[in-house]
Amino acid sequence: MAFLVSGTLQVAAQIADAQDSLGRKGKYNLQGPRMALTLSSPEVLASTVAVLEDVFQILGFESCQRREASVQEFLGELTGFRKQLDAHGGPMGCALVALVALSGQLRQPQQLVRELSRCGALRGCPKVFLLLSSTPGGAPKPRAFLTELGELCRRCSHWSLLQLLTEVFCRMAEESSGATYCPVLRSSLRGALCLGDVKPWRPKPEPSFSAQYDLSGTRAALLLSVMLDRPGAQHDVKALRDLCQALGFETTLRTDPTAQAFQEEVAQFRKQLDTHRGPVSCALVALMAHGGPQGQLLGADGQEVQPEALVQELNCCGALRGRPKIFLIQACRGGHRDAGMGLIALPWFWRWLQAPPAIPSYADILQIHVDAQGSSSSGFTPGNSDILTVYAATEGCVAYRDEKKGSDFIQTLVEVLRTDPRGDLLELLTEVNRQMCELDVLGPDCDERRKACLEIHSSLRRRLCLQA
Repeated sequence: MAFLVSGTLQVAAQIADAQDSLGRKGKYNLQGPRMALTLSSPEVLASTVAVLEDVFQILGFESCQRREASVQEFLGELTGFRKQLDAHGGPMGCALVALVALSGQLRQPQQLVRELSRCGALRGCPKVFLLLSSTPGGAPKPRAFLTELGELCRRCSHWSLLQLLTEVFCRMAEESSGATYCPVLRSSLRGALCLGDVKPWRPKPEPSFSAQYDLSGTRAALLLSVMLDRPGAQHDVKALRDLCQALGFETTLRTDPTAQAFQEEVAQFRKQLDTHRGPVSCALVALMAHGGPQGQLLGADGQEVQPEALVQELNCCGALRGRPKIFLIQACRGGHRDAGMGLIALPWFWRWLQAPPAIPSYADILQIHVDAQGSSSSGFTPGNSDILTVYAATEGCVAYRDEKKGSDFIQTLVEVLRTDPRGDLLELLTEVNRQMCELDVLGPDCDERRKACLEIHSSLRRRLCLQA
């Protein structure tokens, strides 16, 4: 009997470990199979798909499927792929889906992303989406992107995918009409994702000086917070203000701005930076307010302002050209309250194994939008480089705040940055998301536990470390 119980516990532990693919050191273990799927419209050149398949092989995907279909048929094809993974009979290691179509055709990629998020076999596993577009009959830009990515994967296999993409973005950036354009990534990953064939005996190359932003100049921060009818907001304001000052930011605070004042304050902030004597090396803008059903910010007057408009306002700052611009957005982006995805196991496993909590439904997703100058395929402000935007909630979801301690996002962010201010900011934000995803949140208008998840949008082209 003891042997039977011991064996049962061992099997149960293996199931629990497989269900939670995130290692204890904040890195996905990728022990299961890696599956890749390419969905391409008929107009896409076969050579582009061939380059894709080469990259998949470099990244260690043993199963690479291809479907040619119209963009309208992509959802049905992806549903079939999801069912295939669920019928596999065991947990996956990682899934990669490449969506290749003519520029402007992929207008609602989030519907495709969320379809794969429903896959039980991929619960807790990274899901990577490559959104590539091309021009009819022409050589598509994605081929150059894929070539750069494949080369870097061979040389720097120990780098995380976010590190690799940042380097690729630097190489792919283009100057156009006085602005710099590059691809954009959109992440809700909870840990480091290393897809390469890591050789522990291979020496780790040191990053060059150009691989990191120079923050020796002035740093400026603008904090805009609606306090009215937002209990606990004062804790966020104090924590964030103290952090900015500790990191050497010249900080400006404005409370209870109206929707118009949001725009005016960011515009005034931009003008001050443009007239500043001496170099400006970095800007941080925190936007804290109630959110509308489509992700709008609500001013103290209840009127709406689009956060993307505020991002673009600061992007026009000449003093910040080629410099990192950080936006922290603590606001709801809709009314959905995510119950998360629980373990697929018997109830007694929970009691015996102390299984990890449910995972937010839209965690562990990485989207890479290569056609940065293209249409609205990315679903958010595309194209401009050196921008990092962090949302306290994924698209359509509630951002939580506690009246006694403030919001989980701001408080966790401050704690992580104070612990390791010299770390790479993208990696630190991934750690913030990991900690947030482990929380069970009880909202003021809900008696059931809910989950929260960050969404990070980045077009950074270098490592960003806020303290030398």
